[in-house]
This record gives sequence, structure tokens and C-alpha cells, in this order.
Amino acid sequence: MSQLPHSEAKNRDSSSHHPSAKKPGATLAQNNERVRVARISTWVSVAVNFSLSVLQIMIGIIAHSQALIADAVHTLSDLVSDFVVLFASKHANKAPDDNHQYGHQRFETLAALGIGVLLLLVGVEMIWAAAKSVQSGKPIAQVHYSALIIAFATLVGKELLFRYLLRQAEKVRSSMLVANAWHSRSDAASSLIVAIGILANLIGFTWADPVAALIVGLMISRMGLKFIWSTLNDLTDRSVDAETYQRIHDKLASTPGLLGIHDLKTRKMGDMILVEVHLELPANMTIAEGHEISEEACRRAMVDEDILDITTHFDPH
Repeated sequence: MSQLPHSEAKNRDSSSHHPSAKKPGATLAQNNERVRVARISTWVSVAVNFSLSVLQIMIGIIAHSQALIADAVHTLSDLVSDFVVLFASKHANKAPDDNHQYGHQRFETLAALGIGVLLLLVGVEMIWAAAKSVQSGKPIAQVHYSALIIAFATLVGKELLFRYLLRQAEKVRSSMLVANAWHSRSDAASSLIVAIGILANLIGFTWADPVAALIVGLMISRMGLKFIWSTLNDLTDRSVDAETYQRIHDKLASTPGLLGIHDLKTRKMGDMILVEVHLELPANMTIAEGHEISEEACRRAMVDEDILDITTHFDPH
């Protein structure tokens, strides 16, 4: 059998492998579980954040604590991000259609981007308000001790919520839920700063309360920028990390019958991965035999990896 020219082999012997085509039951079950976990964990977050924000605003106004009110605004931003997550989790796991033939996974990336923008806006507003208070030169009132009690209660509540959300996110491997969990962790960190600022204010350092609000704003802005940068990289087809890349490479290369692989490329699609690879096969092999080897290579690569699709090109040697 004569060897096909390299370019012709690529054009004639390419195929695409979808996990859903191979194991639709498992994929559907995974999607349903991801939606279920996202819905339940997010409603838990809504209940906790709403309760805490109401307490913080009420006590913050009564106790004259700018830092506690700033933390309440941050908590309210969590409610917005929670509803963003609910919306995205519903749409991200829809089946592929004519307009989105690879699925809707990028809805999760867009949701994480939205959370990042929200964090950045909230942080900048808090920095602006706290800086104005510090620079105004007006006397800063001493806060009531009740603000300290609520600050510590909020700290404990948000840390417990973070641990719960992160555990659920890792269970279904959702970057959107991870982003929401770390949003709660940033809340816990900000509540710690608020508690320290209120305590210092009660001791006699009255300026510590607005300074705590300023620090919280800086922390929130930094977290928002990190999410924005990460999601923008995913939206511009960032490849997987080096460790994941090597695992996929080794699984493909270990397939019996393959002479080798090259030009392995990956890119993110929400929390899923798209893969393209060239398989080196004997020149005297039939297309049917090559296709069988390709199927086995893809099956191996998809084990324990969130791969949405693998496109293979046959290169005869």
C-alpha cells in the first residue's frame, strides 16, 4: 500500500471523539449531578449570606461601624454572585444544539468572569468610601461593642460556608463553584480585618474602623482581578496545565499499535477540555484498523479526564 501524502492523510483520516457519544449515560448523570450540587450549595449560600447581611447592616448602622457596613455590602455582592451561579449552572449543562455544537460549558467561564467584575467593582467602591472618610478630617465615632460580636459571628459563618462550598465544588470539579467558594473565603478574610479594626476602635484607635474598611476593599479588588485574569485566559483558548497535558499525552502514547503521537494541542471549554492530536500509524494499515486504534487511544485519554472532545489526525509512516 503506497503511503499517502502527509496533508492528504490528515484530511481523509481525521475523526472526532465525543465522550457523550461513547458513554451518554455517564455524561448525563455527571451533568445532572453538577446541576444538583450547584443548585443546593448555592441556595445554602443565599440563605447564609442574606441572614448575615441583614444583621451586619442593622448592627453596623446602630453601632456606627463603617467597616461592618462595608462588609455587609460585600456580603450582598455574594447574593448577586449566587444568583449568577444559579443562572449559569442551569444553562452551562444544556445539551449541544445547532448553535452550540460543543455544548454550553463557556457559560460557567462567563459566570466566573461576572463574579470577578462584581468583586472588583465592590472593592473599588469600598476603597473610595473608606479613603474619603479617612481624609475628611472629621472626628470618627467609637463603635458599639455589638459590632465586634457580629463581626466575629460573620467570620465564623463565612469560613464554614467557604469550606462547605469548596468541598461541593471539588466534588463535581466546577471552576464556577470554586470561584464562588473563594468569594466566600475572601468574605471570611475581610470579616477578620473588620473584627480587628472594630476591636482597635473600641480600644481607642477610632481611625482603625475606616482603615479596616479600606483594607477589605483592597482585598476584594485583588480577588476580583485574579478571577478576571483567569477567566479571560480561558476565553482566549488557554491550554491545560503542564501536569494535565502530560497525563493526556502519556495515555494517548501508550496505546498499542501506535508508532507515536505529535502536535498534541489542548484548550479549555468551561471546565471541559478540547483535544487535537496527530497519531502516527503504519503506512500499510487500513483506515478501519487505524480508526480502531484511534478509538482505543481516545478511550484511554478520557479516563479520569474532563475531556469534551478529541479530534485525531492519522499520519502514515
